[in-house]
Amino acid sequence: MKKKISEITIPEGRRSTDWVKVSELAESIKIVGLINPITIDNDNTLIAGAHRYEACKYLGFDEIECIVLDCDELRTELAEIDENLIRNELDPISIGELAIRRDEILDALGLRAKQGDNRFTDRGADSAPLQTTANIAKEAGVSERVLQENKQLARDLTPESKEAVRKVSAPKQDAMKLARKPPEEQEAIAEKILDGKAATVTEAIREVEREKAIDTLENIATMQVKQSQGLYDVIVIDPPWDMKKIERDVAPEQVEFDYPTMTEEELSEFPIPATDDCHLWLWTTHKFLPTAMRLLDVWGFKYVCTFVWHKNGGFQPFGLPQYNCEFVLYARKGTPQFIDTKAFFTCFDAPRGRHSEKPEEFYEVVRRVTGGRRIDIFNRRKIEGFDTYGKEAP
Repeated sequence: MKKKISEITIPEGRRSTDWVKVSELAESIKIVGLINPITIDNDNTLIAGAHRYEACKYLGFDEIECIVLDCDELRTELAEIDENLIRNELDPISIGELAIRRDEILDALGLRAKQGDNRFTDRGADSAPLQTTANIAKEAGVSERVLQENKQLARDLTPESKEAVRKVSAPKQDAMKLARKPPEEQEAIAEKILDGKAATVTEAIREVEREKAIDTLENIATMQVKQSQGLYDVIVIDPPWDMKKIERDVAPEQVEFDYPTMTEEELSEFPIPATDDCHLWLWTTHKFLPTAMRLLDVWGFKYVCTFVWHKNGGFQPFGLPQYNCEFVLYARKGTPQFIDTKAFFTCFDAPRGRHSEKPEEFYEVVRRVTGGRRIDIFNRRKIEGFDTYGKEAP
């Protein structure tokens, strides 16, 4: 039947605010007419069809085709849900919540067959056509799979996680990633966002994973076991390479180094106190790069990459370039994980210190990106956060 547009009441919550969609719909109605009527109740209050109502009003229609429902509360809610799902103005979580509530109402009314979401019983001659999940997905411009994903978000995200996702307008894939985590982990991730400690879901997940890794490595019981076994999660080693000083005019009487050195064979036999999952940094110079690579294999570590210390000057052999850098080979045993990879580069600048002294800038990075027990082997000074070993160790 037709009703005068002026006689229809629009509840405030059902007014359309998507004027782009209204104008597009108006253009379509001008060409093909109003295909689907709006739905109202016996008091001429709009239940479903806000876009169609606004489009017809915009076009100057005096009357509009209506379906009048003598609805109970659940059927009215069902019609409203179908309308909201089609309006496509909601975030994925809200869509999922409506879709889940829709299933509950269909079950309560006995309108959904047990074989699947898209099979329904007859609603009666006086009822509006019942939208199937497939129809709603199509009209909303999404696939049934996307609609099911939205239901998963609504079902699996905790209330705090939903609030966090909405706060940062998280992409759908990030929300899905969060929904797959257990509730207690979701709570920790959401807390990072809600407290302003993370600006994205990915950042919050990374921070929680970092804290978990540190806790795993550094909880008291684990640390006590590793201490009793003399094992370390992080090893920095600066071997006393077996080399002679080059005679120079500046120090013609100095032909040997002033500290004990070790041969490759002696270093090969040196016991490396590594845990099953261990980071290792091995300092070396240009001359001993091949030796350092061989030692990693002998010690049971897999080479990964080379860090380069760019120094402010350095020794320049006659007829060769200035050696203004040193190398520290990074290798690993097992599958150790870095706990922070932000601002983590393989090249770094730092001034030179005393002879053979390694820069504090290097140790700052190692402390930041690793957790667990750390040791600095053959160093000649105390390093914060590291045990030390060697004849000259403090």
